[in-house]
Amino acid sequence: MLHQYKLGGYNIVLDVCSGAVHAVDELAYDMIALYQSGDRDAVLQQTAALHPETPAEELSECYDQITALRDADQLFTEDIFEPIAGELKARTAGVVKALCLHVAHTCNLNCEYCFAAQGRFHGEEALMSFEVGKAALDFLVKNSGRHRNLEVDFFGGEPLVNFSVVKQLVAYARSIEKEAGKNFRFTLTTNGVNIDDDVIEFANRECHNVVLSLDGRREIHDASRKDYAGNGSYDRIVPKFKRLVEARGGQGYYMRGTFTHRNPDFTKDVFHMADLGFTELSMEPVVSPPGTPWALTEEDKAVVLEQYELLAEEMLKREREGRLFTFYHYMLDLNHGPCVYKRIAGCGSGTEYFAVTPSGDLYPCHQFVGDERYRMGNVWDGITNTGLRDEFKLCNVYARPECADCWARFYCSGGCAANAMHATGSIRGVYEYGCDLFRKRIECALMLKAAEAEEGLDGDDGEACGGDCAACLDEANLT
Repeated sequence: MLHQYKLGGYNIVLDVCSGAVHAVDELAYDMIALYQSGDRDAVLQQTAALHPETPAEELSECYDQITALRDADQLFTEDIFEPIAGELKARTAGVVKALCLHVAHTCNLNCEYCFAAQGRFHGEEALMSFEVGKAALDFLVKNSGRHRNLEVDFFGGEPLVNFSVVKQLVAYARSIEKEAGKNFRFTLTTNGVNIDDDVIEFANRECHNVVLSLDGRREIHDASRKDYAGNGSYDRIVPKFKRLVEARGGQGYYMRGTFTHRNPDFTKDVFHMADLGFTELSMEPVVSPPGTPWALTEEDKAVVLEQYELLAEEMLKREREGRLFTFYHYMLDLNHGPCVYKRIAGCGSGTEYFAVTPSGDLYPCHQFVGDERYRMGNVWDGITNTGLRDEFKLCNVYARPECADCWARFYCSGGCAANAMHATGSIRGVYEYGCDLFRKRIECALMLKAAEAEEGLDGDDGEACGGDCAACLDEANLT
């Protein structure tokens, strides 16, 4: 299966099953599209009709080059992974590598679009105790198998509302990791209101990554992200974010924004954050039921798709000028990952990854918290709803018939189970609006990689595969 498209002045051919990406001239682009339509003579004749000025020798040489790529499994590659998809994910059952600790089901902001109902997740306000958090970390270590690197995200609500427990939990994890043969990597996700020197020192010492919530322009940010008195938070948090990022040496953080119906022209907000000096950026479409004032509409979609192209073009321009910034969804490593297992299995929610509530309940991920249908167990008894875990084990790129003909399926691994559930009522459904946005992002990301390769630019591939996924640890034979 191939995907061919033109963007940014490049003719791009993606071989879906091998992941090979080719930036080609017009002749090769057209001949590749015709290559399987007939024998050599027929293809040469059809291509000659499209390129009458091209000498016969050049046409013949182009055909031979395409054939060589086919023989090298870089074009027209067959899908050999479907038979092993279920087997691969089954190997991860019961092995946990990451937790999202909801240390605070409360927040000091009152953001209008909050999927977590202002941090309470449709329940009562609550703070996680050290005892519950300790049990969660013990659960992670006990169930992590041969995984050495364990990921823990401090989440909310606003986790800094419970900062004293965050510090206690990190100290506990550090006290046990050597004996347990583990390495804890912590992430802190914060709205920034409570950042001070103590938080900055702690984050820079202990956190592998820090996610900072900023929606871009002051007027956009303040319209959505207000406190309970109705005041915007932009002027309070931006100076704190600058201090924290500067203290981290500009590394190990993400500015994470949300765009809504209010700003489908979200590139203005991305560029605003870049102009503030932030270089690690992410901008996500709002998660919201249709009909709310901030939900993205069908009319917004065309604007958003155009914005993704505009973003890619501006990023390339700035990279040429030495003003590189990264955009999370455009970071692809075409040489080192992700591995076949991740391309097939996805994020691991409900199998390798769980969210933990302040009371110690386990959910497949943060977007399921508060929905009793998806409570999977607790940190003391482990996974008690094994039937639900088995349902999540079946979530892979081949579990959704709608994905069979999608060229981007090995980049999204079948999509987000939570988004699918919210859109269709099933974790194996398809959130079509999100699919459209995702495919455009991948097209833009591949175009950027083609441009960087041609122009000798460094780009940013993100982190390469660390060899710590279930398939690698199980020494699976994937070929």
